[in-house]
Amino acid sequence: MSRGLRNFNPGNIRISGVRYLGEVQPSQDKAFKQFETMAWGYRAMFVLLDSYHRRGIQTIRTMINRYAPPIENHTDNYINFVATKSGVTPDEVLDPQSKEIMIPIVSAMSQIENGSTAVASEVNEGWELFQKNRP
Repeated sequence: MSRGLRNFNPGNIRISGVRYLGEVQPSQDKAFKQFETMAWGYRAMFVLLDSYHRRGIQTIRTMINRYAPPIENHTDNYINFVATKSGVTPDEVLDPQSKEIMIPIVSAMSQIENGSTAVASEVNEGWELFQKNRP
């Protein structure tokens, strides 16, 4: 099982000063956040991408470059995978409040991060938590 799945952190979000609903504190992982359930981990991904959008980081290309920088990732491959799997072009401005756009993007990101297909019901539950508990 991948580290992200063990931590209920499908996006492999690193420890930072940002606190998310459903986050386990303190994390037992020295580098990555842990969440109570996968749904809370997916909600954190939706929240993070929404915060990027509000700061002007609004396309798959710019989001992935921020999320998985080239210094430590194969960022171009990551961008192309997410764009292909989601059906959204890399430079299209995203609507972070669109379920039809964001669920496929987050699912594809989770697949890259964990090496396995995201469980649709967990991603959907994370979306519902995001909608009910907006930052």
